Amino acid sequence: MGFRMVNNLIKAGYKVAVHDINCSVLKKFSDMGVVTKETPFEVAEASDVVITMLPSSSHVVDVFTGPNGLLHGGNLLRPWLLIDSSTIDPQTSRKLSATVSKCILKEKKDNWMNPVMLDAPVSGGVLAAEAGTLTFMVGGSEEAYQAANPLFLSMGKNTIYCGKTGNGSAAKICNNLAMAVSMLGVSEALALGQSLGIAANTLTRVFNSSSARCWSSDSYNPVPGVMEEAPSSRNYDGGFASKLMAKDLNLAASSAEDIGQNCPLTSQALEIYTKLCKDGHEARDFSCVFRHYYSGKDEQ
Repeated sequence: MGFRMVNNLIKAGYKVAVHDINCSVLKKFSDMGVVTKETPFEVAEASDVVITMLPSSSHVVDVFTGPNGLLHGGNLLRPWLLIDSSTIDPQTSRKLSATVSKCILKEKKDNWMNPVMLDAPVSGGVLAAEAGTLTFMVGGSEEAYQAANPLFLSMGKNTIYCGKTGNGSAAKICNNLAMAVSMLGVSEALALGQSLGIAANTLTRVFNSSSARCWSSDSYNPVPGVMEEAPSSRNYDGGFASKLMAKDLNLAASSAEDIGQNCPLTSQALEIYTKLCKDGHEARDFSCVFRHYYSGKDEQ
């Protein structure tokens, strides 16, 4: 995701410096003539804006506050804006934003004396990241959001301001919760339909012309061969890994528990995707739940 987002920033004319713990990724950038840095702190020292795209909350906390992290230099920061596009829990986004806001800018930026953080997770996956058609869900200062909008639109086609700090992260985990439940419902219905003698192609046409139509049926169908461009037709390679869906469902379940919200479908979906990962399918696209959970055809 991050590699493709950086490519689009470069295409838009932005000067970038990058860091990644994966040396092969850094070599790719270096071979392209892009400046690479050995630590997040070095990126911060060379940048006015920093964008992070990381797998989990613990990774984000480490990149911001760990040894040689973005805030390693103490209370004085060069970047006026820090944007986190990772999918993490709202509580972590809010804590980090509060920490960032206590720092002071080395040089005043317009109306800002203190650096600002936006939580801006994305939807659309790897294909949208490559095509520059991501959707950004943004939480934090609305003024900072407006200032950052040209950056977002160099990597995506839609930006939605979601309100206060942490709301972008909240929107993302709610979106992925709905996506998981939708995929499970479509997969279960298609499996049942096939067992009752209805071809998947036919039932998909019914869904997409009726009230069952959704992204999981008309754009990301889980049945192999129904949609050539979907991961299901590539043996579920690529796309959005099942382990990432399980992670996001865990974030949703934890957030619901924190506020005392009863979310039975969240718990059921998390149980299904956790089992899918334990059964060895964590790297396959999350739509493989059709093949491995509902159809009983556990192809490797």
